[in-house]
Amino acid sequence: MCFLCNSKTGVWSSRRAFVLAAGAAAGSAAVAQVDVGKASQFRKLVPADQLESAAAQQYVQTLGEARSKSMLMPANHPQVVRLRSIAQRIIPHTPQWNSRASKWRWEVNLIDSQQINAYCMPGGKIAFYSGILNQLRLSDDEAAMVMGHEMAHALREHGRERIGKTQATGLGLSALSQLLGLGNLGNVAAEIGTQLLALKYSREDESEADLVGLELGARSAYAPQASVSLWRKMGGASGANIGKFLSTHPSGPQRVKDLEANAPKVQALYENARKRG
Repeated sequence: MCFLCNSKTGVWSSRRAFVLAAGAAAGSAAVAQVDVGKASQFRKLVPADQLESAAAQQYVQTLGEARSKSMLMPANHPQVVRLRSIAQRIIPHTPQWNSRASKWRWEVNLIDSQQINAYCMPGGKIAFYSGILNQLRLSDDEAAMVMGHEMAHALREHGRERIGKTQATGLGLSALSQLLGLGNLGNVAAEIGTQLLALKYSREDESEADLVGLELGARSAYAPQASVSLWRKMGGASGANIGKFLSTHPSGPQRVKDLEANAPKVQALYENARKRG
């Protein structure tokens, strides 16, 4: 069922997850205002469709575990409604960064946990943890910057790239051979899906995700300066609940400076999006 179609009539799906075909709402191609260069060739070592399938399996497993513990928030929860509304505005702008995104079956879910965490898996499977919304007291603009950042990791295929690099260095040749059809794909899919949740991104990956997320947010009428306030909040957070997120998203003082320098580049996009309503 198309979430976008439902939203036009004010009817919300009773399902805990929503699915949105990005292509249904995608506009014409737009010129990027931030420069992140070309995607790494290492990603080509791992077939995109198989990685996305593995990610979908892991996502279903994660939601199932959350549901069994009564931690999966229902579709009518205000924070779920809020997150899906933000996603609805951002998703139409994703295909310019990855043509496959127009065919992804996007999902957004909220897990009731004090963890300060969020992610977007290959194929558009998004999960937020309530801790990141509540403990950091994120505004809609800041939550959109988190979502745009996580979407950017998937769009720029950072997970696919990092797994590809692992295969290229000979640390995962067995898994690679199976992914290419030389072994048991089911077992490999489970292994790869688990790896995706624990991948540590490089500072280059993080910088790319910050800039692409910044532009996605601006095109969706979310204030670019929210990216700066968001990462200041991240920098001020402490404790075990933030530790896991920062372990996979390395940060530093340069991050805020880079965002401050790039926010003006997308300010016009934000203002135009606001005018369009």
